[in-house]
Amino acid sequence: MTERLADPFDPPEATQAAVAAATAADVVIRELHRMEQLKAAQRLFEEVWRPAEGQPPPVTGELLRALAHAGSYVVGAYAGTRMVGASAGFFTAPPDPALHSHITGVAPQGQHRGIGFALKVHQRAWALARGVPVVVWTFDPLVARNAWFNLAKLGATPTAYLEDFYGPMTDAINAGMASDRLLLTWKLDDPAVAAACAGRPRPPSPAPGAAEPALTAGPGLEPVAHDTGAPLVTVEVPPDVEALGPGPRRAWRAAVRQALGDRLAAGAAVTGFLRRPDRYLLTRPPTGGPR
Repeated sequence: MTERLADPFDPPEATQAAVAAATAADVVIRELHRMEQLKAAQRLFEEVWRPAEGQPPPVTGELLRALAHAGSYVVGAYAGTRMVGASAGFFTAPPDPALHSHITGVAPQGQHRGIGFALKVHQRAWALARGVPVVVWTFDPLVARNAWFNLAKLGATPTAYLEDFYGPMTDAINAGMASDRLLLTWKLDDPAVAAACAGRPRPPSPAPGAAEPALTAGPGLEPVAHDTGAPLVTVEVPPDVEALGPGPRRAWRAAVRQALGDRLAAGAAVTGFLRRPDRYLLTRPPTGGPR
């Protein structure tokens, strides 16, 4: 279950979706304020990202304390008395109100239970209750499971490709590879987003049947680029980039940066994510784009 969001501006469907998602994941989601709670969130994020020895954690309890005190979004998901997930975000600058979701993580023992989904659906209800219509965040476009989660399960829309956004990173997940990210915009009152948060994933649009491949995986899981001027293309990513060695990971980073990043920069739009194989669906802008 989730804590009741009692603000009169909170849409009932958003609260109902948040309650349903938390119930399905068998967690209670609470806002965090006490220092011992915030330190527990810090330890959870360290467990997920595994920073190199001597390197700082992804986020400190002290920073989370400041965010919570300032009224930003800082929550934990609890299974009984154990924190199994956490999320933190802060508000963006005016004039357009939005919440930047900075970090969300689920402990290894809580994976594949819907806890991450419950946190995001709670975040949507929390933001809407405060009159915030949009949440933005970034993710690594090479991580196929996160692409599916963000684009289909949540209904978020990629709006920019950010090259080496964080610079060199040393944690166990990101070390040795440029930190390219996709920026997502989550329009919380979009009917497709509401449907996704109620458990009906957003389908790709238009239907992908006529799409031509711009990037595929070769027989050895190496990236293979294709020259195409089709108005609808797919850009494949490896099924598990974290299982690849440093060389193949860097090759995929360069290939996806060109195939996906260049198209977005030229005005193309990502309209969905497909599974088996894992690939983005993009529509070309009317004036054309990279081939």
